[in-house]
Amino acid sequence: MARILVCDDEAGLRETLRVLFERAGYEVEVTPNVRSALDRVAKADPYDVIVTDLLMPDGSGMQVLDAARERDESTQIVMITAYATTEQAVEAMRKGAYDYVQKPFRNVELRATVEKALEKRSIVDENRVLRAEVQAGFRHGELIGKSDAMRAVARMIERIADAPTSVLVTGESGTGKEMVARALHHRSARAPASFVAVNCGALPESLMESELFGHVKGAFTGATANKEGLIRAAHGGTLFLDEIGELPPSLQVKLLRVLQDRKVRPVGGEDETEVDVRIVAATNQDVEQAVKDGRLRQDLFYRLNVIRIHIPPLRERAEDIPVLAEHFLKKHAAIQSKRLAFSPEARRWIASQPYPGNVRELENAVERAATLAIGDTVTLDDLPHGTSDSTPAPAPSTIRLGPDGFDLDAYLGEIEKRALLEALERSGGVRKRAAELLKMTFRSFRYRLAKYGLAEGDANGDGTDENE
Repeated sequence: MARILVCDDEAGLRETLRVLFERAGYEVEVTPNVRSALDRVAKADPYDVIVTDLLMPDGSGMQVLDAARERDESTQIVMITAYATTEQAVEAMRKGAYDYVQKPFRNVELRATVEKALEKRSIVDENRVLRAEVQAGFRHGELIGKSDAMRAVARMIERIADAPTSVLVTGESGTGKEMVARALHHRSARAPASFVAVNCGALPESLMESELFGHVKGAFTGATANKEGLIRAAHGGTLFLDEIGELPPSLQVKLLRVLQDRKVRPVGGEDETEVDVRIVAATNQDVEQAVKDGRLRQDLFYRLNVIRIHIPPLRERAEDIPVLAEHFLKKHAAIQSKRLAFSPEARRWIASQPYPGNVRELENAVERAATLAIGDTVTLDDLPHGTSDSTPAPAPSTIRLGPDGFDLDAYLGEIEKRALLEALERSGGVRKRAAELLKMTFRSFRYRLAKYGLAEGDANGDGTDENE
């Protein structure tokens, strides 16, 4: 629950704000003067937001601002000020205050401002955690692998991390495009600032412009306060635009202006604000085809595609699978306070899968196994194919060719092998039953087992099991 401190010398206003924020679900403390506010800031756990009057009989809200920011820089300060003290409020914002609200104000206006301040607090906290993880070697470590392809990606990140140049990251869904963007940010001089990720395909078109560019109060129905926008929130840092091909044409034009002029104009506003932000875009689409089809503006494509990083699908870098699996097992075992290792059978099964969902599918499988594991070993039964209600993952409806082509026979072979293993598991090892599950003759099933080296243990020499 978010913690809010209200500091104002007017008793009626303090009580009004206490009720307002408690009804919104926040934990609220109130204090009548600067002295008691400073005492609370020094002794209590850091507050999420402090709402303070600027001028009070025993001092200034600026003192509260300085003390709170010194205690915890992520605490957000909202100043309440009379019209005559606007210049001081602006000065407070230069010193780190989130915003100011002029008296008299509407409760809904102040509540909206506090809600946005809490969002900013969350972003600051997240980036602080991420920076700590990078320093500890964890976050960048998630971009791991021993394949030549991933080594090349890592080398490129090192070379361009500090450049202001826009980057376009391509690859199938689940390959780790956001991890590349985060690695670029955290290896750069921009790491102390915010990394803001936006999924262009997840935002409703009606809200996307306001979310990205912000808006001014009164710009449209429901705009009860000024909103900064995600581009401004990323000022000094990195803006990651995932699924850039889903951005509506009208917003592609506005984004192009940001890239060209480094300025943002909020919805309903007349003034432009300069921004210093590096843009990293990503897509799982064929971007050249998207340009030809008119779904992505050619001029925007050229602005984004200054440097391109392509991440191959996991099936094209199978040597990375065991490394990633061990990493994810360690990660999710730690989250669940366990110490786990793969059994040899589980390790072989993990290495044999085609993973049409790429790294995301692999991590999901390992997380599931870590959750279900009994004792300190992940067994075959803990993995997705080991449950009675599971079925082989369907092949993707579309396959995108990489720059060097695609080994279709190898891919189909992996799918076939996975189906054989699934059927054997479901049948309890009875191969005639496994053949029936796959709607094939026993002879055909036995041939495929031999083809993939799965026919060991044919004790009777005739392809039958002793228990059949």
